[in-house]
Amino acid sequence: MQFHDHGYVSGDPRVEPAHRDPRPERLPDEVDVLIVGAGPAGLAAFAQLAQFPDVTTRLIERRPGRLEIGQADGLQARSIESFQAFGFANRLIEEAYRIYSMAFWRPDPAEPTRITRTKLVPDDPSGISEFPHLILNQARVLDYFAEFAANSPARAVPDYGVEFAGLEVLDGAVLVTVLDQGVERTVRARYVLGCDGARSQVRESIGRKLVGQAALHAWGVMDVLADTDFPDYRTKCAIQSHDGGNILLIPREGGYLTRFYVDLGEVAEDDDGRVRHTPLAEIVARANRILGPYTLDVKNVPWWSVYEVGHRLTDAFHDDDRDPRVFITGDACHTHSAKAGQGMNVSIQDGWNIAWKLGHVLDGRARPELLRTYSAERQVVAQNLITFDKEWSTLMATPAEQMPDPDYLEDFYVKTFEFPAGFMTRYEPSPLIAEDTHQELATGYPIGKRFRSELVHRVSDTTPVHLGHHARADGRWRVYVFADASAPDSGPVTDLAGRLEDLNPAWFDLKVIYQQRFGEVDLRRVPGVFLPRGGPFGLTDWERVYATGEEHDIFDDRGISRDGAIVVVRPDQYVAHVLPLNDFDALSAFFAGIFV
Repeated sequence: MQFHDHGYVSGDPRVEPAHRDPRPERLPDEVDVLIVGAGPAGLAAFAQLAQFPDVTTRLIERRPGRLEIGQADGLQARSIESFQAFGFANRLIEEAYRIYSMAFWRPDPAEPTRITRTKLVPDDPSGISEFPHLILNQARVLDYFAEFAANSPARAVPDYGVEFAGLEVLDGAVLVTVLDQGVERTVRARYVLGCDGARSQVRESIGRKLVGQAALHAWGVMDVLADTDFPDYRTKCAIQSHDGGNILLIPREGGYLTRFYVDLGEVAEDDDGRVRHTPLAEIVARANRILGPYTLDVKNVPWWSVYEVGHRLTDAFHDDDRDPRVFITGDACHTHSAKAGQGMNVSIQDGWNIAWKLGHVLDGRARPELLRTYSAERQVVAQNLITFDKEWSTLMATPAEQMPDPDYLEDFYVKTFEFPAGFMTRYEPSPLIAEDTHQELATGYPIGKRFRSELVHRVSDTTPVHLGHHARADGRWRVYVFADASAPDSGPVTDLAGRLEDLNPAWFDLKVIYQQRFGEVDLRRVPGVFLPRGGPFGLTDWERVYATGEEHDIFDDRGISRDGAIVVVRPDQYVAHVLPLNDFDALSAFFAGIFV
């Protein structure tokens, strides 16, 4: 973390200098972006847009204050990578429950009325990320996003107690009717972001509909404090019983709380929602039958619910294909079961995706056409999630004796790990994603997939650091220059450096990574563009020059050509382009298609 560049900071360095204009306490009559709903997508978008202080962004939420108990709790490694950019990954990791393994339980062949553990598998068998799979109450995740927004230059704080009542899309603006502390008002917004859940009023206002079907299968979910003799009570478990009932058991943060997804069985087509009134006592009794011979003595239930599995998707995530003004995110445009633990995770990526694009357009650095890419990118992700979730949730409800083979569920979990971990997303070529013409120069950074961090050594102090961890959610693009084997003051990197000087440092973050060991790179010979001066005192930024180490060679680990390469990464951590060091013209042409 870098600070003191504008003078000594004696307080919390996470609190950035405030923008020159104070934020009005009352919701203004005119805003650039109005976000509806303070869920994961809404607060992720709000936090990102708070880094664009010249863009007037407000978030309205009908609740009177912060969420206290959230329904979602699973945080996949891709989300933790995102939290690193927002500056709270490490604090969240300390607070959360970490999933290392998953246990599978099935009926004991010798005594089918008793369950027995059949396998214990690692949660991340491939080591796909340096970050873990975590469990933490959604409310705490929202707290961290809200804190980031409040500490950002915009000093952004949600407007609680304000309810969305309707909207009208005009030419170049959206008129939004709200109930502000019970008083009806009209707010004029350039763009509206609907993050208001599966019963989204924003979605209804623009005529989009969730299309799909229910699986006619119900589950009871409960967070419990309980006494039990079940030995894997603090390990994530998939439990199949002799009578066809199933439990997905997920320990929660704090060491005592545990979530149970309890299979309530098939739902009749004419049920008409009656299953949702299943009493808590029946869910607890059902859990005890599935766990036999073990028992569950529930002492306290902070939260519980009953839901029917449904898979639904809207045909687009915005109001108009030509000039979109209203966008929907998360459950407002895609719903699925909770079994894959994707709801909060995918919603966060939805919010981040549209937010930095809105920031680019509204502060004048990009053309409005950029906003069309949001629905094109995220709808495919949602469809893939629904396809995966249908298979996973069906398997979770399938009796053991009906599986293709006894180890099918365990094998499916291991084989498909990359998808629920959040790493199968790959955006197709577009104005934001180049063709893979030069992919062979950096095979470990597939164009369209997220930038996978790796250890390098910072030359200035020799410290090993993760290259990707330096990238903040500040709306900037990253340009990583992986040098060839030449000395720092010779070869194609020096020619490239002279041309990179024209890139606006407020829009682009430049880094160079040399093939030599960190002790062999002479900073006096490094081109000045990688040692820029800034701030009121013209101080040198020493944290843009990296090299390899005895144990860490990113060139080998990420398949980067020894001839060097340029890797371009978007503000939301997805690789946008890979180019040769001598092809600045192609780099310039790519950015010309995005920036004004």
